Amino acid sequence: LVVGIILVAINPYKQLPIYGDAIIHAYSGQNMGDMDPHIFAVAEEAYKQMARNNKNQSIIVSGESGAGKTVSARYTMRYFATVSKSSSNAHVEDKVLASNPITEAVGNAKTTRNDNSSRFGKYTEISFDQRYQIIGANMRTYLLEKSRVVFQSENERNYHIFYQLCASAMQPEYEHLKLGRSRENNLLFT
Repeated sequence: LVVGIILVAINPYKQLPIYGDAIIHAYSGQNMGDMDPHIFAVAEEAYKQMARNNKNQSIIVSGESGAGKTVSARYTMRYFATVSKSSSNAHVEDKVLASNPITEAVGNAKTTRNDNSSRFGKYTEISFDQRYQIIGANMRTYLLEKSRVVFQSENERNYHIFYQLCASAMQPEYEHLKLGRSRENNLLFT
């Protein structure tokens, strides 16, 4: 096991002009250390190592709730889609993240630190062809807090999906589920 570069990033909680296409092109083809530390530098190094050594690469995005992990992963995928000149009409990150609303409803919950905190881990695998162009992606999720289904700490909530189902209880297609309002289901919801 070889560990490469480590980047520590801070979520500024606002859009910054350092993630556009011009910045992607500035980092593309550069050697590590020639440019300022950036998520695109990490992505470029992984992309070059994959192409140079014909070996799989991994980028681990880790952090606390609200640290910006999902956004960092999205920037990385956008970098790969751009530098690989993927022939796909839709960017790969758009396709992978199209499943996010469903995934987040089932795996995100309100915590005391974050109203939309991920309570699951994600593993995203991006596949490239022999010309190092993206040909697909596969995302797996791992629910980390199964106990949240039956118990929530004070001022925290269950997974969003339960509240969304209860909010839809009066819709004709859900009547057979006999759902009530979230307050009425106090065993599941706090």
